[in-house]
Amino acid sequence: MRHTISVLVENKPGVLARVAGLFSARGYNITSLAVSETLSHDISYMTIVVDAEDEKILEQIKKQLNKLIDIISVTDFIKKEHIERELLLLKINYSAKEKTKIEGILNKYLAKVIWHRDNLAIIEMVGGQEEIKQLLHNLDKFEIKELVRTGKLTMAT
Repeated sequence: MRHTISVLVENKPGVLARVAGLFSARGYNITSLAVSETLSHDISYMTIVVDAEDEKILEQIKKQLNKLIDIISVTDFIKKEHIERELLLLKINYSAKEKTKIEGILNKYLAKVIWHRDNLAIIEMVGGQEEIKQLLHNLDKFEIKELVRTGKLTMAT
């Protein structure tokens, strides 16, 4: 089962390594990780996505996270109402005759062209993982040159 966990931490060197180390020491691969400062420069917010087959081990990791001195709070969003978003940047080649078709697809997903030159464009989309997956499926018939995604960002409602 996929879990999204947020960790509020003191913004100090080595904290990220210690948090990631707890997951790797238990054999879990972090599938997505986003870290940024909060309103306070002294505090960072981590959003961690991990596939956890064994709930007991994940509970153990969360307890160990809470014991780390630089950790302020740990939240597992599995049973908590929340909003999830991800940012996608996509570089695509297109011809003049494909431009209208691409614009129609982008409008459907509230994506937009943020840069273009000749037949090359960079597209931006913010949305849920499923929406991004659908956009990519609709654009796979075009020549995608490069793709970059942030990790999942999550906030309790």
